[in-house]
Amino acid sequence: MTGPLSGIRVADFSRVLAGPYATMILAELGADVVKVEHPEHGDDTRAWGPPYAGGEAAYYLAVNRGKRSVALDVKHPSGREIAQRLCADADVVIENFRPGVAERLGVGHESVRQANPGVVYCSIIGFPGGDRPGFDATIQAESGYMHITGEIPSKVGVAITDVLAGLNAAVAILGALHRRATRGEGERVEVSLIGSALSGLVNVAQSALVSGEEALAYGNAHPTVVPYQTFEAADGRFVVAAGNDRLFRALCAAIGREDLGADARFRTNAGRVRDRDALIAELAAVFLTRPVDEWIALLGAAGVPSGKIRGVLDAIRTADGATLQVRHPTAGPLELVRTGFTLESVPADRDIAPPPLLGQHTHELLTELGVTDDRIALLGRAGVIRQATHQAKRGPVEPA
Repeated sequence: MTGPLSGIRVADFSRVLAGPYATMILAELGADVVKVEHPEHGDDTRAWGPPYAGGEAAYYLAVNRGKRSVALDVKHPSGREIAQRLCADADVVIENFRPGVAERLGVGHESVRQANPGVVYCSIIGFPGGDRPGFDATIQAESGYMHITGEIPSKVGVAITDVLAGLNAAVAILGALHRRATRGEGERVEVSLIGSALSGLVNVAQSALVSGEEALAYGNAHPTVVPYQTFEAADGRFVVAAGNDRLFRALCAAIGREDLGADARFRTNAGRVRDRDALIAELAAVFLTRPVDEWIALLGAAGVPSGKIRGVLDAIRTADGATLQVRHPTAGPLELVRTGFTLESVPADRDIAPPPLLGQHTHELLTELGVTDDRIALLGRAGVIRQATHQAKRGPVEPA
């Protein structure tokens, strides 16, 4: 694959979401990501369905494109030796085992660094120190996300702490690769879900620190910007985000309530926050008089940010170029959501490998590592490795 990370190999021992999301980003940037999975069940998310496509769960398909899969039992001595060989040849190693597991498997940081001093080694954990496991739901509870979300404590509808951790891991790995390129030194990277979540609280966390007071839940409103929330229209709900005084005045003019913009109570954001209830009551009464689409058009013409509350599929179909298509070996044409960035040097229509079948590239990878065909066959009979045998579906891939 073309991209700024072309020539970089990533040995990926991670599974589920945070690690695979990070390595998918690296793959999008051109890295050769080798996904190491257990030969019997593979990544946990392969079975996290329905829905399924071609026998693979949508969860797995979401974050594993652009990678090669080697199905390898790292607990077996022969599998461990191959994993160590892979790590010795890698530029990046990433894992999210429970503390101590990587060391027991022979692929911990110290053993990998001794064989490969220039390696960038990344561990993703739930909580720093100790052996406490971390899953998104518990991290959202412990980090304050549930406390500030919804009218009652509510979980964000996607595993946001894993996504944040994956982004943090990708950024840290890129920085470490740059350091290695300029100074010739490897790096130890550690990313925690709880740290990523707390960092992601940004202004809410800082407001709590500055005020010394516990953050409050504002539902679909904003704690320090008004009006910045959902409103009921004649036929549904929509969002208005008047993020500064100029936009507030433009909002008032657009809805025919210039008097609100001139009201001394509402001239500044601080005043609007202080007298939030009075202002919102006035705006709510106006917004009930027209349907959502009319308000969106009217506010859009005035330059006031607003948005219809859409379902996920509606949002994907409405967005411009949000998806791409790949040809999956068992699912055939498969539509996937693009990452949120583009690079001018990397064509958007380039060929991207689909999420791999379990062990789809085992023989290929082992051959690259110098394992002979006879030994590969022996390892296969012993259950140490697995090579996928599915035949790829034929036919053209239509543009998304």
